[in-house]
Amino acid sequence: MLRSYCILSTILIAFLLSGCAGYVAAKPNQEVPTHTPRLISNTSPANCPVTVPQNPPFMPPPPYDKLGFEGEFWYGSNSLWTEVRQNGIWEALPHNPEGYTQKVFWWRNGYVWTDEPEPALTMTAERLDAKVPIVSASKATNAHASDIGSAMLVGIDLPSLGCWKITGKYRDAELSFVVWVAP
Repeated sequence: MLRSYCILSTILIAFLLSGCAGYVAAKPNQEVPTHTPRLISNTSPANCPVTVPQNPPFMPPPPYDKLGFEGEFWYGSNSLWTEVRQNGIWEALPHNPEGYTQKVFWWRNGYVWTDEPEPALTMTAERLDAKVPIVSASKATNAHASDIGSAMLVGIDLPSLGCWKITGKYRDAELSFVVWVAP
């Protein structure tokens, strides 16, 4: 009986001590190190009208209708389309002295990447929740891979976080969408 009591006591003490494993004792006049995780919201603020899927949803022509990326939806028309994040948020973007960098793919029915290595696509960004100058993107380039087909690619550096309207223009087509740029 005593032996059973000792074993039970040992197990109980081990269990209680295991709950203290993450505790850090501070020495006098020493701060206890803390870690505050960076929270990234998966929603945008109410004052940022992020783009939602069209109703009915846009479906690009073949072969693009079989392509796509998880967590994104097709947006636009056969004249010009792109993919937009389901939650409307561009988060954890690379940051450099010019701002937060994002690359955007654009498609157009009939665009052939080998025929137009530097497509005449322009892209701008306008901040909707603050007054800042309109930002112009880099020159467009062509892109091709089995998971994206024949596409146009543009990189942009957004100088700040916030609510941004992105506009692409290619030949006779123009398309805009809104995203929330989060840390």
